[in-house]
Amino acid sequence: MTDAARLRDSTEIRLLSPALVGLRAELEERFVVAVRADGGGIQCRQSNREKHASEFLARSGVALG
Repeated sequence: MTDAARLRDSTEIRLLSPALVGLRAELEERFVVAVRADGGGIQCRQSNREKHASEFLARSGVALG
């Protein structure tokens, strides 16, 4: 997992816990992200230089708000 300090200029994506089932490993392998559980949900921080993580999630059927 990427250290969140490396993502100072980042975008936060908040998801429900089941949203990353079957996708988390690939997400963390392919993109510069920090993923952590946060009060019944998931917080995913991606570098602003690399917004492809949210595109990947959308293509995988994850609803982004």
